[in-house]
Amino acid sequence: MLWKEDGKSKMLPNVLTIGRILLTPVFILCLFYESPWSKSAALAIFIIASITDAFDGHIARKRNLVTRTGEFLDPLADKILVVSAFLSFALLDKIPFWMVALIVFRDLFVTGLRMLFLNNGISFATSKVAKTKTGAQISAIFFVLAYLALKTFPLIDAARLTAFIDEFNLIWYAAFTATFFTVYTGLNYLYINREAIEAFINSSGRSE
Repeated sequence: MLWKEDGKSKMLPNVLTIGRILLTPVFILCLFYESPWSKSAALAIFIIASITDAFDGHIARKRNLVTRTGEFLDPLADKILVVSAFLSFALLDKIPFWMVALIVFRDLFVTGLRMLFLNNGISFATSKVAKTKTGAQISAIFFVLAYLALKTFPLIDAARLTAFIDEFNLIWYAAFTATFFTVYTGLNYLYINREAIEAFINSSGRSE
């Protein structure tokens, strides 16, 4: 029934997006819960959430079901999951808080700017390198979750692998790469939208 062109099918992309938001607290709970299975469960939840992220956008575009609600909820759901993951890693002392601060500030600033432009009917260009940022963030989160899940398995190879990751501080480099691309794409957003931002500032000044 959900795949037919009726009211239910039109809601499917938003249902998947909302489901991703609802999975986030379960994901966080698994990260902090001390159990042999909890970190593996967190990894599985993150994979499921990532799959729904790919599907909701694909379904919305393919079936022409893109709505203003979906345009607002989809990036919001992504940011809630990503920010929750990085903040949890910082609280678990896996990455420094300054990286999380840069990621959160960039995402909040760009999202707020996009919403402001949309509400005022101004076109907001999307950065061509935004997918690079998303890929770097998802890869870093997956890497840390896989590392945490491996530590719960009493296997010799797993122990050697995690020891190698610790020795060369690979988690820090993965998080730094994600932070770098996050900040870079934020600056790129401002650059490619500089004329629209200037026009908005000028129009706001005249209206006052």
